[in-house]
Amino acid sequence: MKINVTLPFDNIANPQEFLHPEAVTQIGAVLERAGFNGGNVTDHPCPTGRWLDGGGHFAQDPFVILSLLAQATTKLRLQTGILVLPYRNPFITARAVATLDVFSRGRVTLGLGAGYLKGEYFALGVDFERRNEIMDEYLKAMKAAWTADEFTFQGTGFQALGNRILPRPIQQPHPPLLIGGNSRRAIRRAVELGDAWNPFITSAAVSATTRTAAMTDEMDLAGGIAYMREHCEKVGRAQPPEIVVGAVNQPNEAWNAQALLEKIAKMRELGVTTVGATIDGSSRAEWCANAERYGAEIIAKVP
Repeated sequence: MKINVTLPFDNIANPQEFLHPEAVTQIGAVLERAGFNGGNVTDHPCPTGRWLDGGGHFAQDPFVILSLLAQATTKLRLQTGILVLPYRNPFITARAVATLDVFSRGRVTLGLGAGYLKGEYFALGVDFERRNEIMDEYLKAMKAAWTADEFTFQGTGFQALGNRILPRPIQQPHPPLLIGGNSRRAIRRAVELGDAWNPFITSAAVSATTRTAAMTDEMDLAGGIAYMREHCEKVGRAQPPEIVVGAVNQPNEAWNAQALLEKIAKMRELGVTTVGATIDGSSRAEWCANAERYGAEIIAKVP
């Protein structure tokens, strides 16, 4: 079982603590020492004030932060958790991912989702109602770009006629594609186009706010896994996608090591290979201390 962690660089309330390169260097060192598998970044390039005031959060540019983290570490996986794929031209994303994978020596993990913020879609000029169709098309376009030295692809409103994105990613045929979301459509997408399914354990309130299908416990997760395996049989996929679960604890939630170990063990029995952790801390020292504690009390004791 591998454990990732959401990085704290979206915390703009304490810029002196988290918003400078030295913070990335220190936190990267702590995470590698504590035994975390990867660091996750979120993606909200232009959120609405209404969403932010209602409990949302800012997000730094994911590829800038992951590039800084790549420079500060040697083995930590660099994961988008998640990148809202329809926001960007797929070949711009493919170029960024290939560059980061090459310069990090093959450490990129690409978590992807269709997103849910209508106001952000409007600000970026992307059709919110077609976000699922766009996402499927963009996944296919990026695969075309990564798997040939010169590629052709006909998209909706864009086309590549013998274009090149070189060097290709170190990881072949491309970095792992984690398909985020709890809906059945997201599960089908993971089976048909992804390497892993990335569900999120959420409260009913969070599900309502994010328009994400509810998945409140291991029983809900087991139901999603059963549906995923059924769809694998339906489309003829022999090896089901990996299961990479989002954070097993929520922000500002007091956690008990034994309870978390039991929760992680139940997920492992279901076939989950990786889970996410949320670390709290209003200062960098507090955040790092909590990360070290998580490493000692949980990561070191997970089989």
